[in-house]
Amino acid sequence: MCATISYEGSFTFGIRIVRAAAGRTFQPRKTPVQTRAAVTVGAISEATIQVLLDGLERLTTTRVAERAGVSVGTLYQYYPNKQALLFAVLAEHLDKVAGAVETACVQARQKPLADMLKTVVEAFVDAKMERTDISLALYQIAADVGGPALAQRMGLRSRKALEGMLQTAPEIESPPDPFAIEMMFAAMAGSTRYVLESGASPAMSRNLRRHLVVLCQSYMTAQLAHRR
Repeated sequence: MCATISYEGSFTFGIRIVRAAAGRTFQPRKTPVQTRAAVTVGAISEATIQVLLDGLERLTTTRVAERAGVSVGTLYQYYPNKQALLFAVLAEHLDKVAGAVETACVQARQKPLADMLKTVVEAFVDAKMERTDISLALYQIAADVGGPALAQRMGLRSRKALEGMLQTAPEIESPPDPFAIEMMFAAMAGSTRYVLESGASPAMSRNLRRHLVVLCQSYMTAQLAHRR
């Protein structure tokens, strides 16, 4: 079926959704506690990405275990199926992006509005563009492995951080409009996805950073002026 879903927490896209089998779980079986277990899970996660980049049709738990250097039995201690593997990789990616936004928002507090928006936009774009191949591959599988729910949580974290940062801008006399923050984040997410799916050449990535900064600065400045 075709539907419109939200990815990155705000921006909507029409994509094909393949329904998951009844009873399928995306959640890992257990979370590593000891250092050795964490290393094993890290190796499995990296192997999942490597095999995914070879092509989704080639991704099986057996191939991932081989690439990670662990037995299939060890892999199944943590992940019940390949969907759970992909869910974990996507969750880690989105957590990294949200963390980059949160860190940038903290660092930019009390700065002039234009400077804080530049800091946050560049942090978001850099997190998404660090590995364009991974970002693009995860866009393509997100809808089938619980991506919308993960993206909603990531978007909520990012928008909360943006709201807290904007409240400290010297130019802002009253709390920022939550809908304006939502629209700005949607522009960040949607524009970045467009560039990734268009090939994301180095020149496009540089232009994305520059133009997206100007877009967000202009939009938020206009919103503040409109509220006065």
